[in-house]
Amino acid sequence: MPPRRRQCVVSALMLSLLLFLSSLWLPQGTVQKCEDSWRPCLNMYAPTRQVAPDDVPEELGGNDIIGECAGQQFQVSRLLLHLNSALGPASDVLLEPYLLCWEELIKFMEALGPLVGFFTHKVEEKITLIRQLSLEESARLNLTADDPQRVAPPPLHAYSSVRSMLEAELHRGVVSFDTQTPSGSRTLLRLHRSLLWLQLLLEKLGTEPEERSMGELCRDAYLEVLAPHHPWLVQRAAELVFHAMPDRSVFLQLVCVNTQEEAEPVMRVVVATIREVHQRTQKELEIRNMLDLP
Repeated sequence: MPPRRRQCVVSALMLSLLLFLSSLWLPQGTVQKCEDSWRPCLNMYAPTRQVAPDDVPEELGGNDIIGECAGQQFQVSRLLLHLNSALGPASDVLLEPYLLCWEELIKFMEALGPLVGFFTHKVEEKITLIRQLSLEESARLNLTADDPQRVAPPPLHAYSSVRSMLEAELHRGVVSFDTQTPSGSRTLLRLHRSLLWLQLLLEKLGTEPEERSMGELCRDAYLEVLAPHHPWLVQRAAELVFHAMPDRSVFLQLVCVNTQEEAEPVMRVVVATIREVHQRTQKELEIRNMLDLP
């Protein structure tokens, strides 16, 4: 077999192994549907509402430098809207805007190419699981308070925020500190770690010299944040993804700028807001000793 073909075959096999192993990271619990087929299965996932550019209020900040970028799915303005909307009262994080942030970040990752997009199917499963657990908890609460003589109330989203979800699951005893469980708290922790990875990547893309490739910056952020939580085989397979990352000019197009200098103020606004969301979530997990859930 010619060396080039052998390299392609090995790369394909390693990526397949990565996808297989990643499908085992999170027990699927009640999300397993899709005609009872074996996972991974994403038929249950459906992005929620779209936000038109006119829906982005000026007071959220950043609108003077972040606008709508025509002709593409990912929009920095929409991501910033969801990030700011997630900043709830009393330093809490509102859960639905938080998940909407991830839906926009999925579009960002998918725009970087199919090899990078391997990550997105696990994010989609986590979004689906948290939303389904919220609906199940709401149904449980409504059932216990049900009165046949009165009109049924509208469905409540029991997990309205990060704090309320963590507290509700701790109270019900569905969070295990010893074994893997498909709890919303454990699922959120995985999203939380990945958000820090993306925060570091975007920060590096906005500040690192142009000579450093997208793959290098992605690898640096991965080694700092996610690699310690991944087995050796997944780490090795991830290296293939970093080699396949597109040129940094693709990133400039995604954020609708022409130069690195134009990208820097855009990334400062976005990274600062991601950091605030991450720090609030970090605090909620930390005070409940949930940063190392298995």
